[in-house]
Amino acid sequence: MTEQRGNWTSSAGFVLAATGSAIGLGNLWKFPFITWENNGGAFVLVYLVCIAAVGLPIMMAELLVGRKTQKSAVGALKEAAGPAWGLVGLWGVLCGFTLLSYYTVIAGWSLFYFVQTIGWTASGFPAGLATGDLFGEQVSNAPLQLMMSLGFSIATVSVVYFGVQRGIERIARLFLPILFAILVLMLVSALGMSGAGEAIAFIFRPSFSELEPVGVLEALGHSFFTLSLGMGAMITYGSYIARNQSLVKAAGTIVLLDTVIALVATVIMFSVIFSVAGMAEQVGGSTVGMLFISLPELFYTEVPFGIILGPLFYVLVALAALTSTMSLLEVVTSYVIDEHGIERHKATVMCGSAVFVFTIFAALSFSDVPFLSTLAVFEGKTGWFETADHFVSNW
Repeated sequence: MTEQRGNWTSSAGFVLAATGSAIGLGNLWKFPFITWENNGGAFVLVYLVCIAAVGLPIMMAELLVGRKTQKSAVGALKEAAGPAWGLVGLWGVLCGFTLLSYYTVIAGWSLFYFVQTIGWTASGFPAGLATGDLFGEQVSNAPLQLMMSLGFSIATVSVVYFGVQRGIERIARLFLPILFAILVLMLVSALGMSGAGEAIAFIFRPSFSELEPVGVLEALGHSFFTLSLGMGAMITYGSYIARNQSLVKAAGTIVLLDTVIALVATVIMFSVIFSVAGMAEQVGGSTVGMLFISLPELFYTEVPFGIILGPLFYVLVALAALTSTMSLLEVVTSYVIDEHGIERHKATVMCGSAVFVFTIFAALSFSDVPFLSTLAVFEGKTGWFETADHFVSNW
């Protein structure tokens, strides 16, 4: 028996769900970091050109293929371009599967820091606490990593289990407005910091002499990553669009919201960086450095209203992560439903369980677990987590 295909209840529901898929840790974490690495303004301008000239048309194409065929990524590409293209769709499903497996681990960290910041808000930030050591201790604590990852996996499976309307769309309608509200509160606070003007100039004043050719490629690559392109998410979400809904308007709105949120997050991050002496030197080495090492302390020492914004920020990170993880799991689940005829509830649990096996590998790669912590497939990448991340980002 063929599973009845769900549909979004409205254009607004679809836009919120697809925007949630696009908004994620890439906006809050990766984009600020690569903007910093590539010296700001010129990189941002090139990125905006890539989004408009490449990202938007490809998003519209993916949505169109999904809507026309009403199938998951594999079936849609088979029907639209021929049987061989099913392999391209399958590769996208594999990338989504792999990304979800380690993305869940990072999402779990947001739960840890939410609990920590709630405690610090209630009782004060501990004197002498080294946040770098705290981060190292929590990622190397295998039981804690598994517990947080499992919690986030269950949340993701629970959403997808209930389908398009009662699961994904309902959560998007509930959580996206909350995410937007928290982001606005943080922006207002950031603009009141001493480094806000310098941050805005760094982000929006282009200096092409400081942009390397590799930065142009990174801007192009991130335009795909941030819009969930190339991994079947938009084809899958497009397959649930009613045939009378406007794709051009919807795609434009999704791209606009995603881009604005990335820029707002970057303004917030850089306002903190330029307001605190010595912070710039701490950020340069790692994307983790700002989000999970520097920011937790700064909320309680430098950021206006930080005792309130600290916990809210990690709620923001968790919500952004969830709206992305549920779209990634939907890509895999939709493939299993369409191509193997398994009903949604069973397919969701099967796919979620399969992904979690590899999530365990990613979570344990920070501990002293043989093979998982020492795996070295790609040059300069050690451990299962870094290997999976490099695979998804470059292949």
